[in-house]
Amino acid sequence: MPESISSHRLRKTELNKINEFFRLLYLKLFKINDSPQKVALGFGLGVFLGIFPGTGPFASLILAILLHVNRAAAVIGCLVTNTWISALAFILAIQAGAMIFGLSWKNIKSAPLKFVLPISVGFILIGLIFGLLTYIISLIAIKTLKRRKDENK
Repeated sequence: MPESISSHRLRKTELNKINEFFRLLYLKLFKINDSPQKVALGFGLGVFLGIFPGTGPFASLILAILLHVNRAAAVIGCLVTNTWISALAFILAIQAGAMIFGLSWKNIKSAPLKFVLPISVGFILIGLIFGLLTYIISLIAIKTLKRRKDENK
């Protein structure tokens, strides 16, 4: 019986950590004092770069500075993507690259060094899709939340 109480507490602690993560993400993204377009573009850029292996928060920060988009949103987008969907992005990149080049994705999976170009193109395609979707969704969400906030004042 004590194990079930202990495991219940552990699950509750894990849920609290996840809840706190999303609350912090909300505060960092939607409370940024910048235009909705710059925040959404930064977040989309971060997600795009988070898809690629070997790029990270530093690359998203540098590109955010160069492109004049929100730096915090870019770093957050990169961290969230890098952490949460790396395995999924890799599988999708292999399949997309194989499809574009007319190859069998199973062959690419078994000899990835031979198929660097298809995998790279797959990562670019998947990154663009996820980045664009993130931009659109976050722009709509930020504008909606700011409009509601202005209406409540």
